[in-house]
Amino acid sequence: MRVYIKRLHSFDLPLPRYMTAGAAGVDLYAAVEQDLAIAPGQRVLVPTGIAIALPENYEAQIRPRSGLALKYGLTLLNTPGTIDWDYRGEIKVIVINLGDKEYILHRGERIAQMIFNRVEKAELVEVEQLDDTNRGSGGFGHTGT
Repeated sequence: MRVYIKRLHSFDLPLPRYMTAGAAGVDLYAAVEQDLAIAPGQRVLVPTGIAIALPENYEAQIRPRSGLALKYGLTLLNTPGTIDWDYRGEIKVIVINLGDKEYILHRGERIAQMIFNRVEKAELVEVEQLDDTNRGSGGFGHTGT
C-alpha cells in the first residue's frame, strides 16, 4: 500500500515515519508556530503540517501516544480520529490535557500516531426483527464489573 504525503507548511519538520520495525503506526509531529501552553482541562487543535492521499477503501486512524497519556495526561479527543480516503486537507489533532499540570507543547514534538486500515463497505438492510443470541440486548456491564 502506498500513501502519498504532501507538506503544506513546516518544511523543517520530519515526515511521519515508523520509529521501530515493529511499530503499527507512524508518528505525527506538532506543527505549531511556537510553544503552546495547554492548561489542565483545555483542548486545542494542533496542526501537523501535512496532508495525505490514501488508496481508495483505506482510512488512517489518528491515535494518542501512550507515553504522553501516561506521563502527562495528554490525549486526543475523537479517538481514534478517522481520515477518509478522499480527504485531502491538513491533518490536525484535537489534543486535551487531562493531567493536573500545564503542558507545554513544542514545535516538532511527536503528538499522535497514524495507523492505516482497509475499510469494508457494509450493505445496510432494514429488517423488522433481528435474530436472537445468548447475549441479546445486554450491554454496559451486563457480565459484571
